[in-house]
Amino acid sequence: MKRIVFATGNEGKMKEIRMILSDLGLPVVSMKEAGIHADIVEDGKSFEENADIKATAVQKLCGDIVLADDSGLEIDYLGGEPGIYSARYMGEDTSYRIKNANLIERLHGVPDEKRTARFVCAISAALPDGRVLRTRGTIEGIIGYEERGENGFGYDPIFYLPEYHCSTAELDPDTKNKLSHRGKALEAMKEKLRSVLEGEAFHEDTDCK
Repeated sequence: MKRIVFATGNEGKMKEIRMILSDLGLPVVSMKEAGIHADIVEDGKSFEENADIKATAVQKLCGDIVLADDSGLEIDYLGGEPGIYSARYMGEDTSYRIKNANLIERLHGVPDEKRTARFVCAISAALPDGRVLRTRGTIEGIIGYEERGENGFGYDPIFYLPEYHCSTAELDPDTKNKLSHRGKALEAMKEKLRSVLEGEAFHEDTDCK
């Protein structure tokens, strides 16, 4: 095993991923850096299903360990929207500034106690032997009243953490990686991958192909 491929083209996401997985001893590259071009239809009904679809599809093309995530924002007042459609909300080519403004408008007049939301991240790792490992991470917060911060991407500027008195886009990178949904899921996945690389087996995953 010479590398880990992460099935994404999002550079903001890759920066976080490399920081967390840097001590695994293998380079972590994006699909683009790996020279992989694939049009993958994410038609799963859950974050986990979509992560599985991406990871297994790319793994078949390269033979490496392939990680993929599906993540999104769930807003309780909106019945869990945008959920698994977070990246496609209002159209994939719509800027997040517009998406964020729309969500803030839809919550106009809604008090803090009803603005509860969470980021969810499911990560799947498709291994060369056919196994698929899975982890999930979440972070709870509320939807803010305006965009704040420049350190994040996507919905980070409107996701407010009351206990930290800031949005996730205002956190420094190290703090964000410790608190975030993706950071938690990646840390858990890192431990599973460490065991794989050290030749240990996961009993709960040995029959999962």
